[in-house]
Amino acid sequence: MVKLLYITNGIHGSGGLERVLSIKASYLAEHYNYDITILSLNDLKEPFYQFSPKIKFVSIDVSGNPLAYFLKYKRGIRDIIKSFKPDIISVCDDGLKGFILPQILKSKPPIIYERHASVSLNFNTANKGFFQKLKNKFTYFLMRWAATKFDKFVVLTNGNLKEWKDGNLEVIPNPLSFYPKELLQKTKLPKTILAVGSHSYNKGYDLLLQSWKKVNEQFPDWKLMIYGKKNPECKLVELSNQLRISSSVTFNDPIPNIEEAYAKAAMLVLPSRSEGFGMVLIEAMAYGLPCISYDCPHGPGDIITNGEDGYLIENGNVDEFANRIIGLIQNPENLLQIGVKARRNVKRYLPEHIVDQWDKLFKTLLV
Repeated sequence: MVKLLYITNGIHGSGGLERVLSIKASYLAEHYNYDITILSLNDLKEPFYQFSPKIKFVSIDVSGNPLAYFLKYKRGIRDIIKSFKPDIISVCDDGLKGFILPQILKSKPPIIYERHASVSLNFNTANKGFFQKLKNKFTYFLMRWAATKFDKFVVLTNGNLKEWKDGNLEVIPNPLSFYPKELLQKTKLPKTILAVGSHSYNKGYDLLLQSWKKVNEQFPDWKLMIYGKKNPECKLVELSNQLRISSSVTFNDPIPNIEEAYAKAAMLVLPSRSEGFGMVLIEAMAYGLPCISYDCPHGPGDIITNGEDGYLIENGNVDEFANRIIGLIQNPENLLQIGVKARRNVKRYLPEHIVDQWDKLFKTLLV
């Protein structure tokens, strides 16, 4: 039995990383008989998503000033490794601290880094001052160097390969969360467009609202439903009021059974400025929804075949984004045909295909 330790920030959040970890770890425990422990930080809450009962959870306290934080982080992880004695470690942390683990673990089993986001997530791309650019370049240099110290550095898309040095890289995409065997027949096309993801600059909801203004002018009876953790600093409610579209836009909290929202929508839109993968794309496609996404770095371009099972829009082009939404609304037959192709094409991300790649990678490193 392979003993696998996952190290992550937390499992109580509603993001894509947490969802993917719940699917992947549970599948390895249930179908491949892995002995799995998940180590998280300051995480005493219940998981947002469901995990296999075979999985064990531990949490370490890393509060305090930066020095105290680092020392607790280092000591806590070393203690867990000493107690659990894993055969392999997989780091799921898109922050900077996860990169230092090969340096702080003196003697260790093979260690993998799972990169769930584009590099731009670590940088404030809205700030283009000279010193911020210099800091970003230096940080990126350190990240690329640190990435080479892992036994394997796993990214989600072929586009992500461009962000890192060659050598220990491997591409393994995310697995599907669900794939309904049958879809309920919709007697008429729902006049609802869906977006899913936490509020942040990176997710591009400010761009989406600008596009939606143009859509709303032509189709005032259509609704935009946004599900995701809210962030008042993004001022999205204020922006929707300024654009005079607030009556057609609803900001919802995240829900664990997001598939209910997919079942009630006509299409999904992803306005992100960058993505590690785009988990919501494959979930929506499983429900037969055409997806419109910016061709951002780097996930959507690997998932969507432009014009066949969805549309890729020039990154940041709000007018073209709006026009594609309008085009699908005006042509319901084309919308449905694209949705059928999307549902068929997304089968390549079923867990039995993706988790098998992880099993083979782990066992290769253990030889």
